Amino acid sequence: MSDTADKPIEPPWAQTSGVRITSVRAILTAPAGTTLVVVRVDTSEPGLYGLGCATFTQRAAAVATAVDDYLAPQLIGRDPADITDIASTLHVSGYWRSGPVLNNALSGVDMALWDIKGKQAGLPVWQLLGGRCRTAVPVYAHAQGRDAEEVADEVRDLMSQGYRYVRCQVAVPGAGTYGAPAAAAPAGSRPPLTPNAWDPAAYRRTVRELFGHLRQELGAEVELIHDVHERVHPTDAVRLAKDLEPYDLFYLEDPVAPEDIEWLRTLRSRSVTPIAIGELFTNPAEYRPVVQERLCDFIRVHISAIGGITPAWRLANACELFGVRTAWHGPGDVSPVGHAANLALDLACPNFGIQEQHLFGSAAQEVFPGCPEIRDGHLWPSTAPGLGIDLDERLALKHPPQFPAPGRAWRPPRRADGALQRP
Repeated sequence: MSDTADKPIEPPWAQTSGVRITSVRAILTAPAGTTLVVVRVDTSEPGLYGLGCATFTQRAAAVATAVDDYLAPQLIGRDPADITDIASTLHVSGYWRSGPVLNNALSGVDMALWDIKGKQAGLPVWQLLGGRCRTAVPVYAHAQGRDAEEVADEVRDLMSQGYRYVRCQVAVPGAGTYGAPAAAAPAGSRPPLTPNAWDPAAYRRTVRELFGHLRQELGAEVELIHDVHERVHPTDAVRLAKDLEPYDLFYLEDPVAPEDIEWLRTLRSRSVTPIAIGELFTNPAEYRPVVQERLCDFIRVHISAIGGITPAWRLANACELFGVRTAWHGPGDVSPVGHAANLALDLACPNFGIQEQHLFGSAAQEVFPGCPEIRDGHLWPSTAPGLGIDLDERLALKHPPQFPAPGRAWRPPRRADGALQRP
């Protein structure tokens, strides 16, 4: 097989719009200390360009190389209007496909092309997807604490700000945890062989007690979410889902790892706790059976990890057929451009469920003018054309990318005996 990855791939039809792609490049910046990857696609029409999110923090340089050295040469001279053909062609242009590095690179290009199309039409992207289905987009905020009372206090504060949906994480005393500060070990307890080790059994007990306390203190008016982050054995995930049934969670997130997805069938047959999953999915072969078999209630994919707006919109449409709602991943290692893409999909999607929020600081808002507005527990849409967001490259240069030592960008936890625990 000859390698044509570095050669432009022309479609079999004549160019139609008269506009051509003239430049494609990755821009790396870290206004909040986390490296964000944004793709800029320039065109032959003066002032017409698009932006897309390609952020894969743990492999940012690899994504930038994929964009600059492998995708860009295939795009120069193409009509930016041919989004579907470009997405499909680039997806198979390396023969091997559907990994997170390539998918994030593809996502940056795909979002940028949608941004361009919206600017050409003078319409926001959510209008191109069929128009809005809601006034604003409800988001969930994050509450954490060293104990259940600290978490309850944070939830109360968020409720007073207008939030109705809150993800709740609590420390496991003396053990490693996820999404919460560390808490001291109980007095007189035996220290583990591995300091601050992950303890799945203690975690399950602590989470059960947390949600019992939250419902007693806060009542039923707030929707509660919890993220397992796949850090338990599947049998423990089934037990935890059963344990949490009395507390009426909005959903339990990522109870099992992608490698253990078959366990969802057992979990669904044993518990009615709603399930959200998909944050780590990169391949349609991973999420297709989950949707078709209704093994989850919310699909939770990271839009840039599956290739951008084009595959995410197709996935959302497929989910609607099976009664599955969307809950796109939206942490701090999604750029404001990626959050704008999430918002566009949320507005246009009939089967929208909930959106994770991230509050961008002043530096990020300066680098990315047009950051989505959050108030009263909702994301509010912009009527600006395209994704409605820009990138000030001069200011971005003041926040150079941060490249942690290999293996330190994401450090998986270890159990008490020192064995690795999947994150």
